[in-house]
Amino acid sequence: MAEQRADQRDDGRTGPPDGADPQVGEEPQEAARAWEALVATARRTVADGLVVGTSGNVSVRIGDTVLVTPSGVPYDRLTPADLTAVGLDGRQVRGTLVPTSELPMHLAVYRHTDARAVVHTHAVHATAVSTLVPELPVIHYMTAALGGPVRVAPYATYGTEALAENMLRALDGRSGCLLQNHGTVTYGTTLDQAYDRTAQLEWMCRLWLTASSVPGLTPSLLSTDQLADVTERLKGYGQRG
Repeated sequence: MAEQRADQRDDGRTGPPDGADPQVGEEPQEAARAWEALVATARRTVADGLVVGTSGNVSVRIGDTVLVTPSGVPYDRLTPADLTAVGLDGRQVRGTLVPTSELPMHLAVYRHTDARAVVHTHAVHATAVSTLVPELPVIHYMTAALGGPVRVAPYATYGTEALAENMLRALDGRSGCLLQNHGTVTYGTTLDQAYDRTAQLEWMCRLWLTASSVPGLTPSLLSTDQLADVTERLKGYGQRG
């Protein structure tokens, strides 16, 4: 099937939507660097087994412009010429490939949080957990790195505003959530941080599934006080210049 393209117009002409500025909100070099990092992150989700095929999507915000992976294009085929960007209102301002079908979800995160990057995957263990419980049990202290117990957003059809709304409620006070029968969403101030949160979430889901599968035994969980203590300790974690 030929790739769907955003420059197909009713009047038979091609090009970006009327009034679209191809450089809105970003300098060309900055956008090029951000696109390169975005594509590398998207390819990493495949290499690490967090998505299969073209499922999942990644975005990064530069000013009021959002660079986002296009719909239905394998990540290993993306080139610098495929840079795809939209404004916070969803209007396409750069590129000809149609943005990801999950664009409403990405834009909702940017409109309501301080996110600069968003990663959405269909990770196997996380998706499995999303079908079993309304909230990931606090199986590990890295729960604190996501802001607290990870909630499951109720199911809604992919690419809809309803899904975006359910996701926002699950993200309240959190930097990641599960999407019921669907996958994961995490965000951060950088692509690396957003991706690391996704990887940590998938690992915790795998850990809980593994521990809870042992016959006759129930996994121990962290208490509210134990999680609060970790939250304080994490504030000083890492290198300080």
